[in-house]
This record gives sequence, structure tokens and C-alpha cells, in this order.
Amino acid sequence: MLLASRRRALVVTRAFTRIGRPRVVGLPRFDRTVPTLLVKIGRYPLHYGSVAAARTLGRVGVRVFAVTEDRFTPTARSRHLFERFSWPTTGAEETADLVAGLLALGDRIGVRSVLLPTDDEAAVLIAEHSVVLGERFLLPNVAAALPRRLASKHRLAELCAGAGVPTPESGRPRSVADMFALAARMGFPVALKNDAPWERLSNPAVSGTTIVRDAAELERLACGWSSMPGVIVQEYLPHEQSTDWSVHMYCGAEADCTLAFTGLVLRSFPAYTGVTADGLTAANEELRELAAGFCRAVGFRGIAGMNWRLDRRDGRYKLLDFNVRPGAKFRMFETEQGIDVARALHLDLTGRPVPLGREIQDRRYVVGNLAIAAAVGYRHDPTRTRIKRRPAGGVERAWLAADDPLPGLFTVIRSLPSLRLLGGPDLHRGTIGPTSDQTARSAVPHGSRGEHAGPDLESERSAPAGPVSHGGGRIRTFGG
Repeated sequence: MLLASRRRALVVTRAFTRIGRPRVVGLPRFDRTVPTLLVKIGRYPLHYGSVAAARTLGRVGVRVFAVTEDRFTPTARSRHLFERFSWPTTGAEETADLVAGLLALGDRIGVRSVLLPTDDEAAVLIAEHSVVLGERFLLPNVAAALPRRLASKHRLAELCAGAGVPTPESGRPRSVADMFALAARMGFPVALKNDAPWERLSNPAVSGTTIVRDAAELERLACGWSSMPGVIVQEYLPHEQSTDWSVHMYCGAEADCTLAFTGLVLRSFPAYTGVTADGLTAANEELRELAAGFCRAVGFRGIAGMNWRLDRRDGRYKLLDFNVRPGAKFRMFETEQGIDVARALHLDLTGRPVPLGREIQDRRYVVGNLAIAAAVGYRHDPTRTRIKRRPAGGVERAWLAADDPLPGLFTVIRSLPSLRLLGGPDLHRGTIGPTSDQTARSAVPHGSRGEHAGPDLESERSAPAGPVSHGGGRIRTFGG
């Protein structure tokens, strides 16, 4: 019987090694009396960033609460989630109702908690109402108006110009005629993007970053608009002559960049314009300094996820997007001491030092349900980077985790109706899908203002998972 037990233990150990190798050792002590509340606005239940946040904080013993659409989302089924609140929002609610809902959740939790937004809408809302929300929650000390400016594509371009940071040429047209004039001046093809948070929920111009190849295609697109939406026209940087990079940062209380990570985007879905499906960490000191300098110049504090593109025609890194919260792929990045941006935020806001350390290099990040579709989209691209199946830094998976299997299972179940979309022409053109790293915003009516104004406080609770300890009191965490 003892031999059989040892064999079972060996099988489990090997499973952990395959799915996410045990990491570190030497994690700092977290303040487990301070919980974290994850919040997002809009309906997109398959959000692996929320799952990652629940796992990374839950594994170090922090109680994690989350706002979810229902009890069967992947985040809601994570064993690392302490309690979930069903609150299906659309973005059409009154701001006062959303703030009141967050305050009600703070009262329900009962202690002052770290408030962690996982989309730009929530991050903007929290920053602009930080005085009121700060009574219930711990928040980064960021200027109230700054997150909205950074999350807006055309305002971001203005900030980049002021800071001397390269960015593609872009403009926000006031009319359809203005849009055609901008596109003609830049020269086709051009990229069309929804400009700002909230607008992409209430009146989206496109479903995601859309490459428009000529005036006829632009006219067909504009014919579908009942009124002029919030859209920007942006210079197209050809993927054949560029390389996509991701930067994730945590800027501490004094606006010093406590942590800065860099990595390559190997595959995205839709191809070349969508969310990261396959990535690899890689040191890039030039880009790290450029991103850190931009954050210092604008005074940003908190977690940031940035998308950059190296334009090999002029050798410059150009900032495409600035997410004012953790990108969904933030678990791609981690120090050798086990610190990612979410853990850094919790340590800093609870008054504990954030240990600096070297980033784990050559670490692959895979979003399983998107990686297969992305591989199809890139199969005829002779410039594509070859994927390392077993890189030296290991593999971090968005959904699959040996210590937390249910989110992966529920992702498969809820993804089945979408499989029919994977063979369409947009798979190769990159003209569908979200532009930020929100895996999928379901198409739902926005409804009337005030609908779903408050969270369902009849929540579901599970015991906190806490860290996994192995001998000698050392803490080891297991990848997702």
C-alpha cells in the first residue's frame, strides 16, 4: 500500500512538472489579512486574466473575491477564488450605480481590500472615483484623469508626442468625410480601432483592430454605422517588417518602476492584430527603459500592460496600446523570486517591500483555445518565428493548471459554440476579435441604463487554497 501511495505521488509530481513547473522559493510574506477584489465591466466570461489573478494571489494565501457574470465562468470555478459576486454588467449602467455597487461589495467583504481592475473600463472608473472608493479599498495613487487618457488611442498619441515616445501616426475623425481624408493622407492600408473605453461597449465602430485595404472597403464598413462612432484611423505597420513586443510593469508609490518585464508576441488571434495566443519572455533593456521613461514622464502609478511594435524600417519601437491594468497575459512574466505585477501591487499597497529580481527568461506563454487557431492563421507566413515547445524557462498556460483544473474545463464547455467561427476568412485577415487582451466580449444587448445596477450579494464561497508547501517551510507555486 505504501508503494502504491508513492507511485501516485510520483504521478502527481510529474503532472505538475508538465503543466507548470514548481517555482520558487523565497517568496516574501504577504499580508493575508488584506483580501483582493477583482472587478471588470462588460460581458466577456472567458477572461483568462481574471483566472490568472485569482490563482497568483490565491496561491500565496491572499483571499480573492471576484465579480463574475454567473457562477459558471472559468474564474468563478477556480479553487483559488474565495468568494464570487454575480454582477452581469454591460457598460450602459449609470456611473453612480457602478460606484455604489463596488462600495456595497466593499461592505460585504468587511475589511479594506486591494481593488484590482481587469479591464480598462473598470480601471478608469476606479481612478475617477478614487476618493470615494479609497474609503473601502486600497488603490494606487494615480492622477484621476490619467487612466482615461492613456486608454484612449488618440489621447495616448498626444501623451506620446509630449514625452517624445514613438507611436504610429493616427487621428480621430469627426465625420465619415474626415475619416476618408485621414486614410487618404496616410495611404492604404490603414488600421481602424475603437478609440476609448466605454465607447467600444456603447457604440463600437469595429469589433477589433481592422485592417482596411482600400477606399471601397472603408466605405462598406462605414455603411454599417448609424452614427459616427468613436474610431481612430492609424498608420499601418506591416507585420512583414515589424516585430511585436509586450511590456508589463508595476510602477510603485513614488512612480519608480518597481518591476518591468519584456517579451515577444509570437502568435496572436486574429493573426497580427488580436490578443496574444503564444508569447515568449525575452530581455530587452532598450524597450524596458523606453517604457519606464514613458511611465515616469506621464506620472503613471500602478499596473500597466503595453503593446509595442518594432518597426524595422526605421529601427524604432512604437507604442500601440497602453492597458491601465494587468494585461490578460500578465502571468507570462515573473521574477525568479516568484513576483509578478499582481503580487507586486498587493505587496506595495499593504506596505511591504517588493523584492527586485531577474525576470525568468525564455518562458513560453500559451492560451490554449487561441493558440491552435492562431497557428492556422500563421501557417503560410514565411517570416513567422519558430515556436520552442520546451523552452528553458518553462511553459505558463493561461487555462490549464494541475492544481486548478475546473477553469480549463469550463472554458472548453463555453467555447464550443464559437468553434464554427474559427474557419472563417477573418482568421487570416485579422479583422475580427478584440484589440485588448479581453479574450471575447460576448455580443449582448446593452439594455437600458441602470440595468443590473447592483451585484448579487448571494455569493458562493469556497475555502482559500493558500500556498502549496513542500518541506522545510519553503513555498512553491505552480504555473497556470
